[in-house]
This record gives sequence, C-alpha cells and structure tokens, in this order.
Amino acid sequence: MILENVDVVNDISKEDFQKNYFKKHKPLLIKNFASRWDAFDQWNFDFIREKAGEQEVPLYDNKPANAAKSSDAPVTHMKMKDYIDTIKSKPSDLRIFFYIITDRLPELLKNFTYPDLGMKFFKRLPTLFFGGSEAHVLMHYDVDLGDFLHIHFEGKKRILLFDQKQSAFLYKVPLSVHTIYDVDYENPDYEKFPALKYAKGYEIFMEHGDALFIPGAFWHFNRYLEPGFSMSLRALPNKPKVFANMLYHVFIMRYTDKVLRKLFKEKWVNYKQKWAYEKSSEALESHLNNK
Repeated sequence: MILENVDVVNDISKEDFQKNYFKKHKPLLIKNFASRWDAFDQWNFDFIREKAGEQEVPLYDNKPANAAKSSDAPVTHMKMKDYIDTIKSKPSDLRIFFYIITDRLPELLKNFTYPDLGMKFFKRLPTLFFGGSEAHVLMHYDVDLGDFLHIHFEGKKRILLFDQKQSAFLYKVPLSVHTIYDVDYENPDYEKFPALKYAKGYEIFMEHGDALFIPGAFWHFNRYLEPGFSMSLRALPNKPKVFANMLYHVFIMRYTDKVLRKLFKEKWVNYKQKWAYEKSSEALESHLNNK
C-alpha cells in the first residue's frame, strides 16, 4: 500500500476547514481537539463504568460474520463494567459497535459541545465505539455515506483511510461496503492480493482527545493499539446525488445482500469474495498495462 500522512493541525477556523478540507473531501487530524471541552476530564473509562456499568452491551470480535447468521449479530453480551474491566486487564479483540449515547448514556452529552466547523451534525446519533488492545474493524465505508468527525479517547489507535477511487485495489466485495475478509491490512500479503500494493491512502495514529475528519464514503480500517473508545459525530449527505446514492445503499443494496445471504448463506458469501478478487485482478492488469 502507498500510505501518506494526513494534514495535522492543533486548531482550525471554520472557514479554513470548510475551504481546505470539507469541500475538498480531504481528511484532517486535529490534535487534542477535545481538550478544550470544559468537562474533558469526564471522557474516560472510569466515568462510563460508573454511569453505565450495569448496562448489558452486545460485543463483537475480529472474526468475519458467520454466513448462517445475521452479519450484525454479536458474539456475546456482557455488562459494561465487566467489559471495561476485561479490556483494561488483558489483551482482547472484543469491541462495542454503535453505542448510541442519546439512548444509553445521555448524561455524557452534557460533557461536550458540538464543534463549530460548518458541519450540520445529525444530533440524534452521536455514537461510541469501544475496543480492546487487539480489536480491529474490517475495512469498510459507512452505508449512509455521511461525513463525520471521529474523536478518540484513552489508548492509541491506528486508522487507514482510502477514497472510493481505490476500491478496486482494496478488493471491494460487491453489494457490500467492506472488502474481502482475509485481507490483512496490518501485514499485507502482496503475493495473494497484489492489487493492494497499489492502493493509495492515508495512515493516521490517534491519541486521547484527537479528532479526525473522515469524508463521506471514505474507506476506513480501525485498529485499537491499546484499550480505548471513540465518538463519531455524523453529518448526513446534503447533495442530491450523494443523498440518492445513500438511499440506494441503505434501502436497496443492503437489503438485496441480506436476502441473498439468507437464501444462499455461505455460497453467496464465497461467490462475492471470488467476484471481488476477480474484479481487483482485472483492475490491476489494466493499471499495469496503462503505466
């Protein structure tokens, strides 16, 4: 993979952000962004454990979804306090996906202010994501195609970003928003997945309080290097063409895939994986012939 650094700032005006990043669909890392919040010291595991410790939460791991089950089915459940204690005490790949703050921990929303960056955030859905020191999230892009600000807390985290032009080199699975399951983005096997060598993207390392602007439809791979959690603030698409594409993704593509998965189970999953490999092989051949 051909990876470069994103631009990094300690602060940025709304005007500069809109002109140089939001409108250009360009990622940006803002260091120590959350430290300016009055209640920044509440954004930690201890506060969440105290306020939501008795809540039962669904947990996921690094394994690909079972073809015989729903792709969003959790592997187990655990009380929040036990989950936090587990990932703090030992290596773990367990993670919490899409914890909606407004429903489950509204008190936490008193501890921050929405950033004034000119983004129209969807305030119904500020969400948290948690992970142990061995957790990662499969390379994917978000089905709603929204721009979002990703703010990280506690331990360090590594993120890879790619725009949609790199989809063929990433082995995109058809009718899905993820890539082939067995691509290892931490130790890429360029013999098995040669197109991956030509994927151009960004590598970012986040620390406590950092914020990352991720433009809509950007591919992202998240790897928790230490136990931590992140909050995503989303802005839904407002351009007609992008909004229409979002409706297709959410209501047509996703449900078509669910129906075919339910009907054909592992055969459908394997067919998509093979299809993705063939498409990326064609893209690689075309790329090399045009060099």
